[in-house]
Amino acid sequence: MSKYHIYGIGNALVDMEYKVDSDDLGILGIDKGVMTLVDEQQQTSIMNHLKDHHHQRGSGGSAANSIIAFSQFGGKGYYSCRVADDELGHFYMQDLIDGGVDTNHHTEKQQGHTGRCVVLVTPDSDRTMCTFLGVSGNLSANEIVEDALRDSDWFYTEGYLVTSDSARAAAIEAKRLADAASVKTAISLSDPNMVKFFKEGLLEMIGSGVDLLFANEFEAMGMAESEDLNEAVAYMKTIAKGFAITRGPQGAIVWDGKVLIEIDPIKVEAVNTVGAGDMFAGAFLYVLSQGWSFQRAGDLASAASAKLVTSLGPRIAAAETQGILKAFD
Repeated sequence: MSKYHIYGIGNALVDMEYKVDSDDLGILGIDKGVMTLVDEQQQTSIMNHLKDHHHQRGSGGSAANSIIAFSQFGGKGYYSCRVADDELGHFYMQDLIDGGVDTNHHTEKQQGHTGRCVVLVTPDSDRTMCTFLGVSGNLSANEIVEDALRDSDWFYTEGYLVTSDSARAAAIEAKRLADAASVKTAISLSDPNMVKFFKEGLLEMIGSGVDLLFANEFEAMGMAESEDLNEAVAYMKTIAKGFAITRGPQGAIVWDGKVLIEIDPIKVEAVNTVGAGDMFAGAFLYVLSQGWSFQRAGDLASAASAKLVTSLGPRIAAAETQGILKAFD
């Protein structure tokens, strides 16, 4: 039996979440509904504009959110990342540990700034992210803990790593190690902009194929370079043994390698969609780690992500996560 159900590597970002109006996005000149990389000065300018807005913070990063959700369901996870030797870096590592996730906190922390993500939530529940990677932009193969990776059932990473040469190389190396150790591999495409501007890099990270790929319908169609969802499904089959395509209020489509499964949506009053895809991936992977079916994985992931969007923040409390799981027992 493996020591860990899942090993992840990804960005370490402290999320700072604000409720804003669409006019704020226009004033700031920010594209709505996607993730945009900004430098420290740009992000500081955004935060100064929002200084009178209440915000909340928590450890984030796409893959981190998924690994923490996985842990809350009862799985054993490990997460490799890079933080600075600053207040946010210590906050981040402690938040991971408090979430039940083992991490490479023993590695040397460098001087500089821990990554931050300003999340702007508009009244339509959409989320717009402005990310300053800080030292996370220098994530490299040095952060890979090979013993933990080899002693895991699954390896998981995020498409956001494609924007950094060293981080992309780290993801490729981690997947190589996972393949060599017969550890199953999974990746999330993360954001339509990653597909739009970095498709070739994502294909490098996917390599000869992954066991499981997560995408929303816009990311999947972007990879297929088609506006036809059926063509996107056909393309996804060429790069992944299994996949899940989320469709927001229309549910999801899941491929288990043999059968295409429709996952019904759960109707809720959405407050924000921050972390919905991350929660979906974490819940889905947890179910598969227990040896259950893709149908059950999709159903639990749909329920968990529906619960998540009814409140602010990229995660829900562990007790709520357990409550969702018990409803499926």
